[in-house]
Amino acid sequence: MRMWISLHLRYLPLEALRPSWSEPGPYVLMEQDRVLTATREAAAAGVRPAMRRSGVAAVVPDAVMIDRDIHKEDIAFNTIAMALLRFTPEVTYADDYCVLMDVTASLSLFRGPRAICRQIKKCVRMLGFTATMGTAPTAMGAWLLSRVPFSKKYKQVRRTVQTGTMERLLECLPVLLLPSAHDHFEWLQGIGCDTIGQLRKLPRAGLQRRTNKLLLEAIDKAFGMAPELFEWIKTPLTFAARMETHDRIEHAEALLFGSERLLLQLVGWLVSVQKAVSCFVLFLEHERGRAAIAPSVLEISLAEPAWHEDHLIRLLKERLGRLELVAPVIALRLEVLQLVDMLPPTDSLFPEPGGSQEDHNRLLELLVARLGKENVLKLTPLADHRPERANCWVSVSTKCPKQQSDSIDLERPFWVLENPIQLLMRDDRPFYNSPLKLIKGPERIESGWFDDAMAARDYYVAQGSDATCYWVYLERSSDPRWFLHDLYA
Repeated sequence: MRMWISLHLRYLPLEALRPSWSEPGPYVLMEQDRVLTATREAAAAGVRPAMRRSGVAAVVPDAVMIDRDIHKEDIAFNTIAMALLRFTPEVTYADDYCVLMDVTASLSLFRGPRAICRQIKKCVRMLGFTATMGTAPTAMGAWLLSRVPFSKKYKQVRRTVQTGTMERLLECLPVLLLPSAHDHFEWLQGIGCDTIGQLRKLPRAGLQRRTNKLLLEAIDKAFGMAPELFEWIKTPLTFAARMETHDRIEHAEALLFGSERLLLQLVGWLVSVQKAVSCFVLFLEHERGRAAIAPSVLEISLAEPAWHEDHLIRLLKERLGRLELVAPVIALRLEVLQLVDMLPPTDSLFPEPGGSQEDHNRLLELLVARLGKENVLKLTPLADHRPERANCWVSVSTKCPKQQSDSIDLERPFWVLENPIQLLMRDDRPFYNSPLKLIKGPERIESGWFDDAMAARDYYVAQGSDATCYWVYLERSSDPRWFLHDLYA
């Protein structure tokens, strides 16, 4: 079973200029002084395609007319295509502001046709665009179904995965949905051919003489009788995305919507190249020109590489909630610093009790995002023989080198006292609650000559009269003294 999905971005030329309008209303997109498209409010008030600027002003005096920007449309198309790469690598552009996707190989991964359609529509909606979806076993069939005009006459099902159902739906569509039929509209209307089904019933030889080859090819492709060839979108080797805000943003939390759009593109790119991100940076661009201010840098490091947008968005939301802007933000830019290969799912038969390692790492990332990396610490060993300096606290985001295990099995306690306790001497034996018996040792340590904290000690395991074990040492100096450094559990 093959399944193609077509997304008709009917309002993309206008929505690509969304920074120019943020509130609902009668907005009209103009091209060469004529209406290209309009919002539903403007269309309901009487604005029609190809209407002149003066006609729009007469019909809807309060309409806001915006000139078309091809460059921003290309950026919008690339944004959508990049985000959709998370569902399938086979994504391409089609005529009339459409994006085609072959999701046949992805159906099992996303749990069926309905589930993948819901996720795709959610993704496009989060990007800030409106799309009409059509599905069919052929690419041309899905493209035609997604472009069915909004009307009571053509109010029908747009999605199907069965060839028979697709044929019945396509035969009811208006013939003018085929671009190659526009040049022969008067002739087709004269013979009473209004639908694609009526067009298919005409003699093929006569239809080929009176029309063109492209019309027959389009029909054959739509009904699966001719092959369809496409040039898929190529994934760039590196990722960098930028978007402008609709206004000067003065509060960091208001940047979340734009940041989500950038992260959706990042997730699509990561899945397409089979990589996971371990560190990325969000640049907050401020004023340019004479009053230029250097961009604010928001670096986010992950305890474990990830590629799921929910996790990345949650971390970014926490960081933005703690950020104070030094100046209004006019644009956002997202760049990747560190990448690793995407790891396959665990092959363990039984899950780890109390949660997996991924759950633990996500908790640490969330704590770092809320409290700051300087307030979430972990213990790491240091290459120092002195017990009180053999470890230190560092940020959980710090990558520590692996320590080689010592070949000597030292019976040391896990914790040491912050300040060793000097012991009393009774009958030439150290005393702590009772006379101490040395049962193991010594372990000699001489270190610290390089940092003016010289330590010359002999460590012993001592035992009291109640069988409690202590870790004590003899300070080797001109005046030898005994100290208690820790107790064994």
